[in-house]
Amino acid sequence: MNLLRKILFPFAILYGFITSIRNFLFDKGILKSTSFDIPVIAVGNLSVGGTGKTPQIEYLIRLLADKYKVATLSRGYKRKSEGFVLADSTSNAEILGDEPFQFYQKFPNVQVAVDANRTNGITQLLSQKEKPQVILLDDAYQHRKVKAGFYILLTSYGDLYADDFILPTGNLRESRSGANRANIVVVTKCPNNLSEEEQEKIRLKLKLNCSQQIFFTFIDYDTVIYGQNGKIAVDEIKSESKLLLAGIAKPKPFFDYLKNENDECLTFPDHHHFSETDLDSIQNKANGRKIITTEKDYVRLKDSKQVSQLYYLPIKSTFINHHQNFDVSILQYIKENLET
Repeated sequence: MNLLRKILFPFAILYGFITSIRNFLFDKGILKSTSFDIPVIAVGNLSVGGTGKTPQIEYLIRLLADKYKVATLSRGYKRKSEGFVLADSTSNAEILGDEPFQFYQKFPNVQVAVDANRTNGITQLLSQKEKPQVILLDDAYQHRKVKAGFYILLTSYGDLYADDFILPTGNLRESRSGANRANIVVVTKCPNNLSEEEQEKIRLKLKLNCSQQIFFTFIDYDTVIYGQNGKIAVDEIKSESKLLLAGIAKPKPFFDYLKNENDECLTFPDHHHFSETDLDSIQNKANGRKIITTEKDYVRLKDSKQVSQLYYLPIKSTFINHHQNFDVSILQYIKENLET
């Protein structure tokens, strides 16, 4: 904890008090939460950014999209549009935000919508001619005006909420007790060889109640990078001098996976909108070399003048073990709550 965060400790106490009162009012029904008559699954975290929500949503889409009509609803962080927007062929990252646009491009059979007002967003989705059977709420753990039927809480292996503190002293959006709302806790970004013994230590540290399940996942990188000019094996590109570019919350694992001593790494803020000045700087630093970026950044850069030298590396969330139990819990919830 740096000095500034220590100085701001009294504000963290105040912020924690305010969020606790807010949660109490929702828990007691004094503040209104809206429920819906279809399965609604909320995915989120207690901390600010970087826990792997996007690959977790994509895992759920892959699990469900062949069985049900699925919609995703996101806030659309840093988008330039307002209100409810349902993705269509005219959409782009500026209209939807980078992560929803990524969902739209990868999963054409899934409805993708954005609305900061999740209650209105769900209502609008249910008013569509082809209304969804299941709605996935992206980054909506603290959006308590909607009462989801199932909550998935993510926490990073290297930054567990049990080891963190409330903003601005730490990175928590609310107190650790907020984890009690979760049906499932997923510890993300684990080493892929995390032992059962280490998993049990984390399980005990998080102090989950007997009704909550816990699972452990790691970021699984693709073996191929993709671009307008085709695809290249990662093993081949690793030895080549290149520019690695990332505008995500925690880019170090991405850089570490690809870089060699001749590479240059360029970092931008999470969800960054690239200006012409940025694009010129990127092109100058690349100096004719290939530019490798994240999938989330690629959707914002794919129409730029650097597209001929631009590639992206897909990732996915992979369970270390017991993924069948996770799948069964999700499918059982939907089966029990789906209108017939």
